[in-house]
Amino acid sequence: MTNSGQLPAIALLPRHQRRVLGGHPWVFANEIAMTAEARALPPGSLVRLMTDAGEAVGIAGFNPHALIVARMIDRNARAAIDAAWMTARLRRAVALRDTLFDTPHYRLIHAEADGLPGLVIDRYGDALSIQMNAALVEVLRPLLLEAIDAVLAPSVMVLRNDSTARLLEGLKQEVTVLRGDADRPVELVEYGVRFVADLAGGQKTGWFYDQRDNRHFVAQLARGARMLDLYSHTGGFALPAAVAGARSVVVVDRSAPALALAERSAALNDVAARCSFVRAEAFAEMERLASAGERFDVVVADPPAFVKSKKDLGVGIKGYRKMIRMAAKLVTPGGYLCVASCSHNVTPEMFEEQLQRGLADARRGGRILRRAGAAPDHPLDPWLPESAYLKALVLQLD
Repeated sequence: MTNSGQLPAIALLPRHQRRVLGGHPWVFANEIAMTAEARALPPGSLVRLMTDAGEAVGIAGFNPHALIVARMIDRNARAAIDAAWMTARLRRAVALRDTLFDTPHYRLIHAEADGLPGLVIDRYGDALSIQMNAALVEVLRPLLLEAIDAVLAPSVMVLRNDSTARLLEGLKQEVTVLRGDADRPVELVEYGVRFVADLAGGQKTGWFYDQRDNRHFVAQLARGARMLDLYSHTGGFALPAAVAGARSVVVVDRSAPALALAERSAALNDVAARCSFVRAEAFAEMERLASAGERFDVVVADPPAFVKSKKDLGVGIKGYRKMIRMAAKLVTPGGYLCVASCSHNVTPEMFEEQLQRGLADARRGGRILRRAGAAPDHPLDPWLPESAYLKALVLQLD
């Protein structure tokens, strides 16, 4: 248990307080009075954040070596950060998700928006995939694990601490099985469609819950259609379309393990006969399909991030333009195109500009039917609009 009265005090610099006092959850290194005592604090230390006049702002996790030097966790500077506090945060998050969804398959904790900066937890029934992206969360780990057992008592827990965000916090990358058998894929359900996910070896935290509603929307367009799902991973867009009644679905990904999971999911949903699985790089496969004169009623292109950092922006946005051009050429007149970007450095305006350019390159017109981001189990902190990383567009093309 942490007694807030015993926490070290860290002061904001004069004229650097308005943003944080207004509700923003981050404090940057140039906004802090970086004393010798502050520099000596271990990364992730809990501190009382103060104004330069000595007024309490709240409790934060402090990392003197990071650009985001402090992350707010409670605006009550007298709060006790203990197991009861952590349990209350977790129960609040569970209650919200159980209101939103009818099965226990969702993103349970989405960092700042759930009051736990740097923490991501995905729930797969009684299995959890946990990612700790800030030194603060490592400090809070014992409280977190105690709260998880009190609220959920999962049979499987995997730490997916292999994100590059950890390097910015001075943390090592690792994957650790804390409990249970993580060698076997787990099952999850979205809108009645069954999937399997690999928590220890799959991408990110094993599954991409963020596209849940976009997958469902596209599936309704695919009834009776011929569909192409590029960058499919484990069949996220393809299988709901097949279950909804797509005539045929081509699933393309360069990962053999991901395609194997997609095939297992197809069998679980009794749609394997209408699905074909192609291991290929997406650009090369689009070129091959175009040369062969292939066309599809629905084409989905949902790639991994083309822009992982700002230095990749120039090359990455050209990649989106090329992807959209090539994908659009594969859509039948009157058919549908779904394209997405999960690069948080690419703004919605940038992405739509590449959409316009890609469609012009392909000499295709049409209309946008849906602009969307992540599903509601990925809530947004109102002061962190840049955390709305996912952009998904669905169009009908002429």
